[in-house]
Parts: sequence; C-alpha cells; structure tokens
Amino acid sequence: MSRRKARPARPSGSARTARPAGSAASGRTTGSASSGRTTGSASSGRPRTAAVPAVTADSPCPCGLPAAYGACCGRFHAGPETAPTAELLMRSRYSAFVVRDEPYLLRTWAPETRPADVDFDPELRWTGLEIEETGDGTAFHQRGTVTFRARFTHAGAPGALHERSRFTRHEGAWVYVDGDFLD
Repeated sequence: MSRRKARPARPSGSARTARPAGSAASGRTTGSASSGRTTGSASSGRPRTAAVPAVTADSPCPCGLPAAYGACCGRFHAGPETAPTAELLMRSRYSAFVVRDEPYLLRTWAPETRPADVDFDPELRWTGLEIEETGDGTAFHQRGTVTFRARFTHAGAPGALHERSRFTRHEGAWVYVDGDFLD
C-alpha cells in the first residue's frame, strides 16, 4: 500500500528526514542520504555538519551508473548543466544526498514543495540505488515518475527506501515534486 508524502520521512518514520529524491515539505528538512545533520556546536554555538563521505571526481558515481562521479552526477552538481531526464535527475539527487550537496538538492526541488533547507543525519549512510521503473520523464515530456529502491544503513542497521517519485519541468529543467512510499 502506498501513501502520498506530505513531509519527508526518515527510515524510522520521523517526519523531519528528507529522502533521496526529496519530499514536499515546508520549513526545515532532515536529510538521510549518507548524511550529516547540522547541529549546534557546544563550544562555538555555530552549526556543524558530520563528515562528508569521500567522493572525488574520479570515484565511482554513487548513483550506480558505470562512470566516474565527475563525469556522471558531479557534472550536474557543479552546474550549470541540468539532468536531461527525470531518471538522471533522480540519480543525481541520490548522489547529492550521498555527498551532502544541499544547494543542488534545493535547486532541483519544485518551488511549491521545496523546504527551506536540508539537514543530514550523521548516522545514515546511503549504500546503493536501484531504479525499478520510469514513466515518461524524457526530453519529450513535461512530467515523469521514477520508482526506486535506495539502500542504507542507519546506526549500523540495514534498510531500504522504496518510493515512486514524481518530477516535472520548471523553467525547462527537471525538478523533484514529491513521491509515494511503496513499502
């Protein structure tokens, strides 16, 4: 049974965690993709973020395609190039959660569902992405869907997120709108 996402949710069901594709929400969102939550530092009072996993331009791309990160999703993260299909946007957003690229996640979120910011959970690591199905979402479409499973570990325990995400074009570029949890 699927349910429409109204707010992001962490694998444990918390309503404050963003998923790989993102989610409709207003206000602050907690990211769960290989992430680090921004928290206050006791000594400085300034936000701090958990260490970002080491992904370089020459590393295998986290999205699972057989290419180096810099030639695959990294080129979209660096801009100004945009993902030409909804599936490539989904893959690039997953990789953005892995490398904790908040500006890219926000830039590729539909304005009507975009949160104010994305926090990353330091106990969650994304470990793999499988695209199960795509619907429309090519250069010839205005809307598309991508069904995927994203594997993760949270505090050392394995899990998976199964979602059908919806995408649309905004000012010519693909953006994430929202999705349904399938499991």
